[in-house]
Amino acid sequence: MFTGIVQGVAQIVSIDDKKDFRSYTIKLPASMTNALEVGASIANDGCCLTITNVEQDLVSFDIMQETLSLTTLGDKKVGDWVNVERAARFGDEIGGHVMSGHIACKATIYAINQTENNYQLTLTLPASFSKYVLYKGFIGIDGISLTVGQVDRHYFNLHLIPETLERTTIGRKKIGDQVNIEIDPQTQAVVDTVERVIQGKQTAND
Repeated sequence: MFTGIVQGVAQIVSIDDKKDFRSYTIKLPASMTNALEVGASIANDGCCLTITNVEQDLVSFDIMQETLSLTTLGDKKVGDWVNVERAARFGDEIGGHVMSGHIACKATIYAINQTENNYQLTLTLPASFSKYVLYKGFIGIDGISLTVGQVDRHYFNLHLIPETLERTTIGRKKIGDQVNIEIDPQTQAVVDTVERVIQGKQTAND
C-alpha cells in the first residue's frame, strides 16, 4: 500500500534488457535507504516494484512484460528520473489517498498552462478509463496523489502546487510525454456498480 506522497526522486543508473523482461537499478536518496531489504516494495513512478538487490543506495528491480506494456517504465533510459515512495507501514499517516501501485493505463500530457502563480496540466487518457476520472476525485499520476480539476470527455486538468513541482518529476514533463495512471478504486467500484444497475434495469425493460 502507498499514500501517493512522493518521498523523493531517484535516477536510473543501469538497465539490463532481455526479451519481454527488464532489470534496472536506481540510486535512492539517502533518506530512503534505512533498513531496506530484498523483497520489500517501492513505487517507481507509481508502479509497485519488488526489490531484488540492495547495495547501499543502489536498489534493483525486475520488471515483467505486463508492467512494461502498461506503464512508462519500459520507455525509461539510463539517466532518467522516477518518483519513489516506500510502502506504507501500519500506523503511517495517509497524507494523500490509499494507492495500490497497480497502474491502470497511461495518459498523455496534452497541454501545459503556466503562469506566475499557477501550473496547470491537461491530460488525455483512453476512453475506457475516462469514466473513472471525476471532478474533485482522486487520481494517481506517476505515483503522486492528486485531485482532479475540470473534466471534459477524455481530457482532465490538474492544478499543481509549487511543493509538488519541486519534490517530484511532474514539473519536468513536456507536452506529449506519458505518465502512469492509477484510478481511485472506490470511484471505479461506484461507477461500475451504477453501470451494472442501469444495464440490469434496461435488460429487465426489454
